[in-house]
Amino acid sequence: MNWINSMQNAIDYIEENLTEELDYAEIARKAYSSNFHFQRVFSILCGYTMGEYIRNRRLTLAGSDLASSDIKVIDAALKYGYETPESFSRAFTRFHGITPTQARAHSAGLKLFSRLSLKLVLEGGATMDYRIEKRDAFKVIARKERFSRGGEITQQHIHSLWEESIKDGTIDKLCSYINPKDIFGGAVAGISFDNPDEGDFDYAIGVVYEDGQVADGLTVEVIPANTWMVFSGTGIMPDAFKDLWKRIYTEVFPTSSYQPSGGMCIEVYPSDEVFSDNFTFEIWLSVSAK
Repeated sequence: MNWINSMQNAIDYIEENLTEELDYAEIARKAYSSNFHFQRVFSILCGYTMGEYIRNRRLTLAGSDLASSDIKVIDAALKYGYETPESFSRAFTRFHGITPTQARAHSAGLKLFSRLSLKLVLEGGATMDYRIEKRDAFKVIARKERFSRGGEITQQHIHSLWEESIKDGTIDKLCSYINPKDIFGGAVAGISFDNPDEGDFDYAIGVVYEDGQVADGLTVEVIPANTWMVFSGTGIMPDAFKDLWKRIYTEVFPTSSYQPSGGMCIEVYPSDEVFSDNFTFEIWLSVSAK
């Protein structure tokens, strides 16, 4: 199944269960992906997070219910996942610009946030460099954090882990293990341990591990054997990073003989000059032949 159909499966699942408690990891499994990876790609492609999409769709349907039926405000709040009528009313008013009570009186002021439907639109001719790396399993030494099953994981969660690791000296510890001749050229990497069959999501900041005593707070992790599609990017972060991700999913995978597989992703950062026009980085994605 190609990635467009997989993402549409996930969107269809969201739409069919908007009045139920949605497990984000289960949504991602419908796309044969993991929680964080799917949320990140969704956000980059759509321009808003999956959580925002769900909330806006629920509020759209809630407005329609209130305007076209005799449903009570408290019942609409519970139906669309709000714990109290007050929290529902605040969200409803921010979205629609009128209160739920006003919506029951007339629907003229209601807003519509439409259902997503993915379509393949090819735009032409641009070139994009990549390489294929077929690698046996290798080890990294890393600080790994687990994000619990089913929740919304935003890029800010990952940024916070990096900021904390810089402040508490974790990055300095990791740099002491660096070999400039390793497969990442001595760079520090962000690693998404993506397994669609597991609800939890693990993210690690690490470097290639060859030997040496493992410092407190770090663990040695195995990166399984994979075929990797490796893309290079240049520019100021995070805009250059987002632009490369978008191009991968809109320009490369629709026309390439490869597709995402296994869900692992490694982001390689050779320096901390992230606000430089000349900052370079790599994205490694596990892939398989279509």
